[in-house]
Amino acid sequence: MNFTEKLVRSVERSDSLLCVGLDSGFSKLPRSARDQFEFNKAIIDATHDLVSVYKPNSAFYEARGAEGVEALKQTCDYLRHEFPEIPILIDAKRGDIGNTNAGYVEYIFDYLGADSVTVHPYFGSESLEEFLKRDDKGIIVLCRSSNPGSGEFQDLVMNGDKLYVHVARRVVEKWNTRGNCMLMVGATYPEELREVRTIAGPDMPILVPGIGAQGGDVKSTVEAGLGSRQQGLMISSSRGIIFASDGEDFAAAARKEAMKLRDEINQYRKA
Repeated sequence: MNFTEKLVRSVERSDSLLCVGLDSGFSKLPRSARDQFEFNKAIIDATHDLVSVYKPNSAFYEARGAEGVEALKQTCDYLRHEFPEIPILIDAKRGDIGNTNAGYVEYIFDYLGADSVTVHPYFGSESLEEFLKRDDKGIIVLCRSSNPGSGEFQDLVMNGDKLYVHVARRVVEKWNTRGNCMLMVGATYPEELREVRTIAGPDMPILVPGIGAQGGDVKSTVEAGLGSRQQGLMISSSRGIIFASDGEDFAAAARKEAMKLRDEINQYRKA
């Protein structure tokens, strides 16, 4: 089963387009959580039936060195063993020359056992071949990011189109020969998301970060980006869910926020 097939089944199982970002910064953990893995485990146990994808951001684990990497490994192992039907997306935004990417691929897919990863396109498809040749995995290419300063390069006009448009077209028309490419577009730019959906077609999944703390709007995101079969989006929220409470009720609070967002997405998804 490849990543897209697993994602489709996960969406159907959970009736959800919600992707929960496990951005479990150690300094923000509630006192009742002993470490990053125990915190993640509690969040996962409380929300797994509401979620179609979990997305740990590797930076929050790498920052702690060996202990953090071990916590990320434990998190991925727990998901694979207890909830194997839910895809794991490592938000790493990797991209380098081929030799270096071979190491990233081994770490993310073979050591961590993840199903998908975010990468950036700046080095071109040749450098990403180590990722792209893993046809069972999801390779999510940064296209239009959610941060306010993203337009510094991504809005540059070349041959009549903005750079992010060129990226979307290149991924769809040239890179996706194995059917394992996807795109990432921030929820803070719904019109750009609509444009990218048109380029990508109705079936390519799009990762959409920026809901919640970053200010992305659910209604405009769903209306702009929804694909076929009421699917095609991984709508991600991190801090707004996992840090909904810093008390002993943090897992219950996370479930409440996850259910609220899942239901809000479905309100527009099924309209």
